[in-house]
Amino acid sequence: MMSTGHKPDIANLLRTLKTHINKKTLLQPAKLQLLTSLKSRITSAADAAPFTENDIQVLCYYAFREDSEDKHSESTVEVSHVALKCLANVLLLESKTRQYFVDLGYAHNAARILNDSLEDELLGSRILFLLTYDTKFDFDTLFKDDDLAYKIHTNISSHAINYHSQPAETSSSSHPLPTLNANALTEALKLLFNLNQYYPSHTAIFSDTIKPILEILTHIELEAQPLQPPVTQLINSLISLNLPGKPDSEGHTPLFPKEYPNENHLRLISILDSAVRTLKEDQLETAVPLVTLIRRIYELAPAPIKSTLQTKLLPSNSERAQPLGKTNSLASYLLRLSTSPIAPNLREGISSLLFELSNKDATTFVRNVGYGFAAGYLMTHSLPVPEGTMSNEGGEVEDPGEKMTKVDGQEINPITGQRRDMEPEDILPEMTDEEKEREAEKLFVLFERLKATGVMNVVNPVEQAVREGRLEDRVEEVDDDD
Repeated sequence: MMSTGHKPDIANLLRTLKTHINKKTLLQPAKLQLLTSLKSRITSAADAAPFTENDIQVLCYYAFREDSEDKHSESTVEVSHVALKCLANVLLLESKTRQYFVDLGYAHNAARILNDSLEDELLGSRILFLLTYDTKFDFDTLFKDDDLAYKIHTNISSHAINYHSQPAETSSSSHPLPTLNANALTEALKLLFNLNQYYPSHTAIFSDTIKPILEILTHIELEAQPLQPPVTQLINSLISLNLPGKPDSEGHTPLFPKEYPNENHLRLISILDSAVRTLKEDQLETAVPLVTLIRRIYELAPAPIKSTLQTKLLPSNSERAQPLGKTNSLASYLLRLSTSPIAPNLREGISSLLFELSNKDATTFVRNVGYGFAAGYLMTHSLPVPEGTMSNEGGEVEDPGEKMTKVDGQEINPITGQRRDMEPEDILPEMTDEEKEREAEKLFVLFERLKATGVMNVVNPVEQAVREGRLEDRVEEVDDDD
């Protein structure tokens, strides 16, 4: 029985399509017209909700070419693609229909068409992606019986062929992907990501897929705002894979290829640079996966590449002519975003990246970015600036305070990161000794009141100075108004 909950026009279309299954009354043009009309009417959850298992069976009959002796004829393929679009829309809009699809046994059919054409890749990948949500289907059977991993790898590798011939250094003339190619690639990558998330035991199978993904990412033409499909899916997929990938006979990996060891991370930095300059406030969090990927690459990189990443992402000494974060460099953009109140995940990601670029050393971190930018991260991660002495690379013992206040032998302000000799002169008149003493006495009282609250156990610096004889041992009562 056909569901009675459909709108009349949808119910009539489904009824006619169902009748043909038994009586074979329709020619290919009529099937195409009916399915096209049906697709145009499935636009909301209300349209998809009434679909029953029987309705899904009807769509699958046409989608997987069960009514044609010539399954590869142009008209049959066209009918199939429209039926697949109807299916994909229903499965997207009404989650319960995904289990119907699984129970009917058509998940294997979706896997088997992945390599048939770009359209089949797009629609098959989209349907399988939807089956990773709200179903009891076990994708292990597709890995075992339908070579799912191989099919996905083959499709992504085919997309990479168009970009394999030119290296990153000449990527200014990169070719754009046609819309169908881009959409098919996007769906394949979404499926790959979810399979790695929900079936991590199979992630190692996709190790060979790292190389074509990197080739596409390195050579694909970028939009003015680059963080959009398929670039975002390329980045997400890399995060889900076992980087850096299988080494070749000489120990080189896809992430750091022998011919162009810098091309991948420099490309990612270029994307990050473009993204942070063009993102709107409500889009800032879309940059989090990219920052995460760069962090992972830094962790895996050999020393020369680590040094390159530090040079590209940390403030240069030339920027210290003014407080850090004031220039138009990528490093300044990152510093400003590291304190963003609008994008907490990006703020955390960038701060973590800068901390790792500082070799996870709190003192080096403060020296690199200034305490003003470092303080929040250090406090939230319980990472106080180390006290005492420490050794530099030459084995000499140095004061950590000096390490934070000198860069290349030049004195810097540890709060702002600016060179001392470039700071504006203090135009305020110097305080008299009496004014200094008065302010110290006020400070003493404020500290005592803070200690009395029990909220913090603080050492009163004025009291300590008095004990050491650096102030006269006298304190005046300060009025509340003061």
